Amino acid sequence: MASRLRARPLALFASLSLAVLAACTPASPGTTSAPATGAQPTNGASGSLTVYSGRSESLVAPLIERFRTETGIDVQVKYGDTAELASTILEEGDASPADVFFAQDAGALGALADEGRLAALPPDLLERVDSRFRSPDGVWVGVSGRARVAAYNPDLVGETELPSSILEFTDPKWKGRLGWAPTNGSFQAFVSALRVLEGDDAARAWLEGIQANEPRVYEGNDPALSAVAAGEVHVAFINHYYLMRRLAEEAEISARNHFFLAGDPGALVNVAGAGILTTADQADAARTFIEYLLNDESQGYFAEETFEYPLVPGIPADSRLVPLEDIESPDIDLSDLSDLEGTLALLREAGVL
Repeated sequence: MASRLRARPLALFASLSLAVLAACTPASPGTTSAPATGAQPTNGASGSLTVYSGRSESLVAPLIERFRTETGIDVQVKYGDTAELASTILEEGDASPADVFFAQDAGALGALADEGRLAALPPDLLERVDSRFRSPDGVWVGVSGRARVAAYNPDLVGETELPSSILEFTDPKWKGRLGWAPTNGSFQAFVSALRVLEGDDAARAWLEGIQANEPRVYEGNDPALSAVAAGEVHVAFINHYYLMRRLAEEAEISARNHFFLAGDPGALVNVAGAGILTTADQADAARTFIEYLLNDESQGYFAEETFEYPLVPGIPADSRLVPLEDIESPDIDLSDLSDLEGTLALLREAGVL
């Protein structure tokens, strides 16, 4: 197992509020609720459940509404940036109204786990997903996965020209051909993983090597993908599902996903996941909510609506994707990606930010 990179989460998140606004996927701020209808509460869960969601409202609100309808449990949802919500939970302490933290990435869940803010989940719930996609301490569980890929324009670069490792893109032959989004949270999670797997010196050398190849900088994964399709760059480092979403809107696009070989840092599969706060007032409803995220219907939603990887075995992903079981992500505890502060410092040292 790779070495651990942990930070003091409260200082980490509190000191990064401005950087995080630019770093992660936008999410609509504020709290929303709606009257519950449909089935009666199950598993003894009742009352109003409070969810802090780092997943954007446009992606998960329909699924949460289904949960309301099918369980009869009212849900108050506070949407926001994952890292900022983690900071809020830490600052609120025992007075936090949050019952569930629904995070965009495992690093933020790891930060709360480090501070002892997440309660143990039932073994039968944890065991629904592979051990690499859940907390080794049993306090959070992944609900959907996303793979890092190199999106490339097949009219400008042949698939056989693409390297098997993301580390090889420092080769000078890629000068002027690359694009990336260094303020994006998923990219920063990849850099955190690179630090864990290869060490800070190797991560810095890779960043400086890419910088030497004069990559074009984009605000996020979607603009980077658009640049690939337009031929502005040949290759960009993104998450797999951006191409899938574009293909759902367009019949054809001049872009393909390139997956890296087993164990490569570029083959990182990160997760969106959820945990229950130790201070939760509605622990039963919280467990019901996480169980719902892992049922067949919800896992199908992630596959069909957000084009992510379902994490429960037996639920198929989009047929155009490399099967999740064929992606051998690097041997890493996703909780160890919590040191965002150290990653941002490294990105600044390398002249990337």
